[in-house]
Amino acid sequence: MPIVLRFVVLSVACSLPLLAQQPVLTVQQSNSTALFQAVSVSATDARVAWISGHRGTYAVTTDGGATWQAHVMPGRDSLEFRDLHAIDARRAWLMSAGTGARSGIFQTTDAGVTWRQVFANADTAAFYDCMAFLDDRHAFAFSDAVNGRMPLVQTTNGRRWTVRAIPSQDGEGGFAASGSCAQASAAGDAWIGTGTAAVPRVLHSTDRWKTWTAAEVPLVRGPGAGITAIAFRDRLHGVAVGGAISGSATGPRAARTADGGRTWRVIPDPPFAGPAYGAAYARAGNAARLVVVGPGGAAWSADDGASWAMLDTASYWSVGFGADGTGWMVGPKGRVMRIDWQRVTGTGTNGQPPR
Repeated sequence: MPIVLRFVVLSVACSLPLLAQQPVLTVQQSNSTALFQAVSVSATDARVAWISGHRGTYAVTTDGGATWQAHVMPGRDSLEFRDLHAIDARRAWLMSAGTGARSGIFQTTDAGVTWRQVFANADTAAFYDCMAFLDDRHAFAFSDAVNGRMPLVQTTNGRRWTVRAIPSQDGEGGFAASGSCAQASAAGDAWIGTGTAAVPRVLHSTDRWKTWTAAEVPLVRGPGAGITAIAFRDRLHGVAVGGAISGSATGPRAARTADGGRTWRVIPDPPFAGPAYGAAYARAGNAARLVVVGPGGAAWSADDGASWAMLDTASYWSVGFGADGTGWMVGPKGRVMRIDWQRVTGTGTNGQPPR
């Protein structure tokens, strides 16, 4: 299995510390050609990860990606599983995105031997974008707005899901690109990133999504533009990234908050062209490293987006990490890339560490 030591190349505008841990990428084989759009790494065992995407496809590793087992959910090969959440090698939820009945949530408790649809979208105008889990029982998923209200489906046991709605802007919705447009924390916070409306917003709940507040985010705005992904490293510090998924709108593609999402300020754009699709923090010890991906490549930051370094020029849709900082980026044609972190003490030509 080829290992690609793609350490960062530092630009003049980038000030990432060379003596800090640097990313190392390992090409892995998913045994699928599907477009993968979501990553979930087990919080209890970083060797266990699930990925999912188009053509009803998902894949699982239990050995850190040395081997992947790809599967198509029986009878669901037309669905696009654009988000998922994995507890361990046996328990996971997949969310399909699409209008009407194409949106749904499926649960397995036996490593995918059987699947149970725990939520079937009955609203023909709703299109569910992302879901977020607080633990193995409490979770929610949200839809694009329907008639001025944003449908939100929630559960307190992982098996029964009920629908409610919260106020929204006209035309407001999320982007079902990476499974990163919603996040929940163990402390009970939850965030949703939106776009396609007058202004991009981050919605924030501190009471397990009973009530929500909204904050405008100064990113590119308009139809087909806005926030595609959010990532918080703690209750206060987070980033929102995005761009123009369709149309010709221009404007900032990244912003950050230091107060839990109440206020946001623009930060430098990631150094790849086009919109960002996915974002996640890798944590190992006291360090937090932000990785952002999109069709134009992948980049990382050690300072919440104040400076960036390119990570790869290949296309990726989503990224996710385990508790030890191990993670994966996924994208088209079955692409899977593992990310590890290695301390580097010297550099070679062009600012790259010696191979």
